[in-house]
Amino acid sequence: MNNIKNRAAIVGISMTKFSKDSERTELYLTCQCIKAALDDAGLTPDDVDGLVKQTDDASDEHAVTSSMGMGNLTYFGESRWGAAPSAMAMRAAMGVATGVANYIVVYRSVNGASKRRMTPSMRTSGQMSTSDLLQWTFHAPFGHMSDAGRVAMIVRRYMHEFGINNDQFGWVPTVCREHGARNANSMFYQKPIVFEDYLKSKMIVEPLRRMDFYEEADAAAALVVTTPERAKDLKQRPVYVLGAAQHMALETEELTSYYRPSISGLPEMGKVGEKIFTMAGVAPKDIKCVQLDDSYGPFVPMQLEELGFCNQGEGVDFCNRGDRIRLGGELPLNTSGGSLGEGHIHGMNHVIEAVRQIRGTSTAQVKDAELVLVASGAGGPASGLILGGKS
Repeated sequence: MNNIKNRAAIVGISMTKFSKDSERTELYLTCQCIKAALDDAGLTPDDVDGLVKQTDDASDEHAVTSSMGMGNLTYFGESRWGAAPSAMAMRAAMGVATGVANYIVVYRSVNGASKRRMTPSMRTSGQMSTSDLLQWTFHAPFGHMSDAGRVAMIVRRYMHEFGINNDQFGWVPTVCREHGARNANSMFYQKPIVFEDYLKSKMIVEPLRRMDFYEEADAAAALVVTTPERAKDLKQRPVYVLGAAQHMALETEELTSYYRPSISGLPEMGKVGEKIFTMAGVAPKDIKCVQLDDSYGPFVPMQLEELGFCNQGEGVDFCNRGDRIRLGGELPLNTSGGSLGEGHIHGMNHVIEAVRQIRGTSTAQVKDAELVLVASGAGGPASGLILGGKS
């Protein structure tokens, strides 16, 4: 089968500190982060001939190339939705694997907390997507206006079908905060919580509490992708793309896929899992740790089910008491803290952390972490990666 396994490697990474106010523009954060990722790889802006961004990122390729003196772009593009992080890395891997570019930078920059922005998102000023129209035409008139409400609808059905108590969801944010407390870049550095703190957190939309939702942050991340052949001459140990996939099933919407026969699962993520495991030639039992989309904590056990780490309806039990998902457990989860315990940058920190794990430089390092799975876009169009330290 033709695929991109072992035809691309991540050779440079960078992540800014997460904060409530970066005191910098998103473009400044972008350029700062790209420069650091290139330094990490031993490259310069002149080497870069490809850029991949998230669709809504205000720092477009025109601004980045002008600000950084990049004059040789032959490949540029974007991915959107919550699936973007893994999908952007996949697109970069495709670019170098097919020979249309040599060194591609993937980046995401967002002042999500301070809203300190020079240019607005492309989806303002009347530019509405189909998803926007569905939301505001069919859902908003009935009071269904927030992400919290949209997620709560799916989680409530999941609870009903599998007999789950909503308090059982608290182990995911508890463990993510434990991991984030070890990470000096995290918004929650040295601020772990215990399970009782979760139970005391405010109910936002039943059955979901405040600690079930991501933490808005100002931050930026960047990574550099090239071919395995070129990677051998650079500074860092290459991290190889072994599996990469996207999927969007019938009736998929962003957090409002209510028109299916069942809304108690995340079928796109299941299809992504099937493809990346097949492409990589490995099984769930081979994965040493996972970086799952934890924008909404209850989606984590659902992803564990879809990706084959446990049976349907057993994800909450898998996470119970946190022993299997924390550092030292069977399947350490979101070891930098993720969106719940580090800060929200739409999942780019999950990809960066996967690379750190394979390099052996994580603040919550898993022993022999040679295979790491990343999942993006839970609750909508999904994507995923399997990264490895050996080709």
